[in-house]
Amino acid sequence: MASPPAASPLFPVFADLRGRAVLVVGGGGVAQRKVAALLEAGAQVRVGAPRLNPELARLVEAGRVEHLDGGFEPHWLDDVWLAIAATDDEAINRAVAVAGEARRVWINVVDDAQASSIHVPARIERGPLQIAISSGGGAPMLARHLREQLEVQLDESLGALAELLTRERKRIRQRYPQLGERRRFFERLLAGPLPQLLRQGQTLAAERALAVALADDGAAPAPGSVALVGAGPGDPGLLTLRALRVLNEADVILHDRLVSAEVLQLVRRDAQRIAVGKQVAGSNQVSDHHTTQAQIHALMLEHARAGKRVVRLKGGDPFVFGRGGEELEVLHAHGIGYEVVPGITAAVACAAYAGVPLTHREHAQSVRFVTAHCKDSSDTLDWRALAAERQTLAFYMGVAGLDALSAKLIAHGRAASTPFALVENGSRAQQRVITGTLAQLGERARVHAVQSPALLIVGEVAALAETLHWFGDKPLGAATTLAEAA
Repeated sequence: MASPPAASPLFPVFADLRGRAVLVVGGGGVAQRKVAALLEAGAQVRVGAPRLNPELARLVEAGRVEHLDGGFEPHWLDDVWLAIAATDDEAINRAVAVAGEARRVWINVVDDAQASSIHVPARIERGPLQIAISSGGGAPMLARHLREQLEVQLDESLGALAELLTRERKRIRQRYPQLGERRRFFERLLAGPLPQLLRQGQTLAAERALAVALADDGAAPAPGSVALVGAGPGDPGLLTLRALRVLNEADVILHDRLVSAEVLQLVRRDAQRIAVGKQVAGSNQVSDHHTTQAQIHALMLEHARAGKRVVRLKGGDPFVFGRGGEELEVLHAHGIGYEVVPGITAAVACAAYAGVPLTHREHAQSVRFVTAHCKDSSDTLDWRALAAERQTLAFYMGVAGLDALSAKLIAHGRAASTPFALVENGSRAQQRVITGTLAQLGERARVHAVQSPALLIVGEVAALAETLHWFGDKPLGAATTLAEAA
């Protein structure tokens, strides 16, 4: 049996197997997986083997698969379009390959590239849209690895997009009969609001957007939009898949100072980046530039009105002390399209990375997220309610008011011995966790020169950081000396 040279590239094809006979030789788990994929493709599947595993036996009993009982016989290949050898016996698999070559039947031998005349690639499916990856059978694990990477990057809404474009294919070709103008139409269409509408589940609005695009002469620019995206606390691995996709589609990124450099590295390379925080980090410097909320609103409107896809990138979650609601109100008032991509808020992430469960059946049945960035916000808090026992407090705040905070909690009834955990740079490589009791809070923060960003956790659960920590160095407890901390 002749086989192609190792360096010969394979010719990629997608086979229509609907109603066509396909043979699978083998009755075990590998054969079962191949049968499942073939049935999904609409093939008429025959399984040849002396014994079948329970799932294949159920398929035969249900009439979905024909069973050829016994050892492989070459005549099994007489009227099939494709055959897959999926036994654990190399000699049988090779016999199937030889018989298939003689009958000019395409043969795939599982895990044997040299014996195969056709290879089954790693696949990504989004409705009718399929992406196949093949290493020519030489490095299947690499193909699977690439498939796993692409799986997280390709939005599920691509399936709905492919279905919509398939339904409208005739109208599109009639409207744009020339290939060049049809290509330019698709560039405008896919850069416009249609993909986003499908991601948001707005099918009717997407169909209307396509109808408008078909009626348009292409002169008008595509409308801009804004996505409020939560960047999480700093570890880029905590970004959602949706956040990664939006960052790679953005034309303009408005990011605050709490967004880590590692997260910004994931932004589309040619996107315009505009720092809108109180501190703007350059390559080797930090300035005191300050962007007001009104200026941020103006920047969002300016770039969206210019037809840009704008991402307002915020540390943590945009709806947890991130002024996301205010920004959406402005966008809504000015007729700008928007979406929200949640992020992991600092309290959840910092507590997890410090080994502190925010709730615990023995210690805390509730958790409160509190902001106390300045004196005015501190004065409006219900300190008596915050001082109640059996709850966890997570304070989003600067580090300057810790003495006053601990004094108010103690004055309103919280025990001075209540544990705290102060998490600096939570989830980042520089993370530090300082622990102690409420009475020690201000002093412990000064001793260890805690700096922002830092999140304070108060409650009995904070003591668990000493035993449950898993990320970074162990917590700096009251017994930690300055020499050990250094």
